[in-house]
Amino acid sequence: MTITLDQTIRQKQQRWFAAILGSQTFWVLCSVILACIFLSFATDSFATAKNLYNITRNVTFVAIIALGMTLVIITGGIDLSVGSVLCLCSMVLAVVMHAGYSIEVGIVASVSTALVIGAFNGVLIAYLGFPPFVVTLGMLSIARSLAMVASNNTVVFQFGPDHDKLLALGGGAWFFGIANPVLYMIALAIVTGFVLRWTRFGRYVFAIGGNEHAATLTGVPVRRIKVAVYMISALSAGIAGIIQTGWLGAVTTNIGAGMELQVIAAAVIGGANLAGGVGTAFGALIGAALIEVIRNSLGLLGINAFWQGTFIGGAIVLAVLFDRIRNFRQSE
Repeated sequence: MTITLDQTIRQKQQRWFAAILGSQTFWVLCSVILACIFLSFATDSFATAKNLYNITRNVTFVAIIALGMTLVIITGGIDLSVGSVLCLCSMVLAVVMHAGYSIEVGIVASVSTALVIGAFNGVLIAYLGFPPFVVTLGMLSIARSLAMVASNNTVVFQFGPDHDKLLALGGGAWFFGIANPVLYMIALAIVTGFVLRWTRFGRYVFAIGGNEHAATLTGVPVRRIKVAVYMISALSAGIAGIIQTGWLGAVTTNIGAGMELQVIAAAVIGGANLAGGVGTAFGALIGAALIEVIRNSLGLLGINAFWQGTFIGGAIVLAVLFDRIRNFRQSE
């Protein structure tokens, strides 16, 4: 039987349409859009320029870390230390600049701290066989403790001669009035998406999450890739810490507390599978956007902010349920 060109194109379109409908990220995106439409009519303050500016800016910190977390989850791992790493990197930046060093030196010190922590986590997990949960849970405590030691548990709000440069870096809007953190988030998402989709490193990450034993047999440098992934996760937390320090204009030792839950939730809600092998950069952004819309809407609708954890936790459960239903249908 001969298949015409029109039939081939139609089959490809049907497969593409079915893939879209079966994508968790697509339905989460629809949820975000519907929630925004509903809130625009239900409240007078949601669709204002100021509120939308705040939403897009606030979502960036969780989204940037969720990009790194997505890589970790794709490999079948988890990183519970990101909130504390953000705190430590922020404090290192603040303390170094407060001592009179330039913003460049402060950023290098902060980024180096993140990479060292990520390498430490990765080596313990990849080469010594420690469970990711245990290693990163321990680092959660260690990193925040080191932040307290570095600052003597005080608030740092003076950043030396480059004080204004740091505030402009995190709190400015250099391009068409778009908050700088949003621009950084978009750039990092494009880079992450490109790496996952078009590079050998990205293929290795998915291979490890899909079947680590098979990946090892086919020559994938599993241990080195795992170390690199945890370094990227810590680096994303460090970058978010630098940006958030510039936005807040001060650093305390409770910054980033509990952030790991929101980051993991953003990645999972956006389509990353905790069992490994599945995840996208775009999904991480959409998941973070849904969390921020939920957080923002609670206050606008007069709902107690204590319900935030319930909504986020419920979203995680629904995301996992969606994934289980999809896998069940595919196995039939």
